Amino acid sequence: MVYTRKTFVWAALILVSSVFAVVLQWASLPAATLLGPMLAAMVFAFCGVKLTVPRWAFTGAQSVVGCMVALTMSPAILSTLLQSWPAILFAIALVIIFGALVGHGLMHFGTLPGNTAAWGTSPGGAVAMMAMAESFGADIRMVAFMQYLRILVVVLTASAVSRLLLGGSVADLPPPTWSPGFDAPLIPLIQTLVLVAVGVLAGRIGRIPAGALLIPMVLGAVLNSLGFIHITLPPWLLWAAYASLGWYIGLKFTPETLRHTLRVLPQLLLAVVALMALCCIAAWMLTVWAGVDPLTAYLATSPGGLDSVAIIAADSGCDLAFVLSLQSLRLFAVVLTGPLVARLICRINGRSACGMA
Repeated sequence: MVYTRKTFVWAALILVSSVFAVVLQWASLPAATLLGPMLAAMVFAFCGVKLTVPRWAFTGAQSVVGCMVALTMSPAILSTLLQSWPAILFAIALVIIFGALVGHGLMHFGTLPGNTAAWGTSPGGAVAMMAMAESFGADIRMVAFMQYLRILVVVLTASAVSRLLLGGSVADLPPPTWSPGFDAPLIPLIQTLVLVAVGVLAGRIGRIPAGALLIPMVLGAVLNSLGFIHITLPPWLLWAAYASLGWYIGLKFTPETLRHTLRVLPQLLLAVVALMALCCIAAWMLTVWAGVDPLTAYLATSPGGLDSVAIIAADSGCDLAFVLSLQSLRLFAVVLTGPLVARLICRINGRSACGMA
């Protein structure tokens, strides 16, 4: 009887998550297939429903996200990087430093626990930051809220800047597609699933923090760029990973967590605005030093999600290859440097709640 009731509750959660995801996609919000399940799980948790996502599902989701990050390191991106590497690396370093400065300020003057501020203010890779944060002792609920608050504000601002200030047109999100992608090429799919499995197993056996994400990311980037494998991520695989990650986070929310989130909302908004302002400095330096046009420089250094910025850049008349190269490499760099930056910020602030989980 208990098993039947639990199955019914899971079926209800899946149904509500699907409805939320469709509504968010219709509203043109980024990462609808992650935010929908997360919001649905929060509603269920507030109603007293006791569900837990199996640990293997969470680590599997981490590994899929690692493959997704690896896929951004394509030969075309690397070609553009080789052509403009000084400007791109300089801008990436600046944005990472600015993110660390904002995280330091939020931790020093704010009220967030442990290294949550450091992970929450990492400039890019929201899903990856959420997938890694808990492994390094951060509050995954607050990290998720901070990351998607930043993306929402950045996307709205980037759209306004593109349209009103710099003369570009705003790209609409592509029409939603709900095809599960069961017709994905078999051999690349098998290669991708093997890479996911390697990440999960190596992360557990090697006891590497967030190894389930980092190992597929690095290994997949090398093998995919060299043409030894072809990573493919059909919608059904991404939906499963995003739903697992969303449920894992959402089911941990409590009324007290929500109250705390609302109390610190002004701090978080101030941090987002500060990070955006600092990134504008990086954009200005690109225009002065490398001769990059203002719109391209602004979108390339914008601390938003890669997919959202790419959509805006596509129809804005800017150098799309430069924007995607800088955003993709920054995503890769932020994931690799995230643990080091978080640990450094904690050490500067004298926090002890930064131990590795």
